[in-house]
Amino acid sequence: MFNFGALEAVILNKAMSLVVVASALPFRAATVPFSAITANWSIVVNLLAGSLLGAWFGAGWATRLKSETLYKVIAGLLVAIAVVLVVGHDATAGQPLLTGSPQLVAGVVAGLIIGIVASLLGVAGGELLIPTLVLLFGADIKLAGSLSLAVSLPTMLVGFTRYSRDQSFSVLGRNKVFLLVMAAGSIVGTFIGGRLLGIVPNGVLLPALAVILLVSAVKVWRHA
Repeated sequence: MFNFGALEAVILNKAMSLVVVASALPFRAATVPFSAITANWSIVVNLLAGSLLGAWFGAGWATRLKSETLYKVIAGLLVAIAVVLVVGHDATAGQPLLTGSPQLVAGVVAGLIIGIVASLLGVAGGELLIPTLVLLFGADIKLAGSLSLAVSLPTMLVGFTRYSRDQSFSVLGRNKVFLLVMAAGSIVGTFIGGRLLGIVPNGVLLPALAVILLVSAVKVWRHA
């Protein structure tokens, strides 16, 4: 739509994602207080152990290559996660898929993959983080949304730092007005979303997340 190059679009999207994540955390606090996030700090640290590394390498790869196969694999994963969420979540609601050391290892691996994907696509990674938190750690979906933001913010900062080494990073300086307009719209959107969070029941959020995953899968596949 705006005729940006692929890597420039990724960098711009990453910048907008930073604004969304940074503003969404306080706007969600009325429904999911910061105390609930700090009470689950071990989950955040577990995922960050992998996602920070993944974000650095993912951003590095994105500056050098574009893999059609990778995009198709990601699309397939998004569809699979959507199906598992809808079909399998009710039977294990509130119950983690794994516990102990296996959960710890799975969390690091999941974080690594999510960090790579988020950096390659220039997104916050919530499409993968929230299902991971719900399925692997048994988190409530609203809490999972806030925990995913706590993981996404430092993960994106690492990826952003890596992107700053590439000449395409100058797209931010050349499009300041565009960035400001998009940032303003993003903040309004996160404010409205934060207010709706206390109204919309969990039973609606889970299918909605599945739909978002499927739509994301289609977009990623077309990007291949």
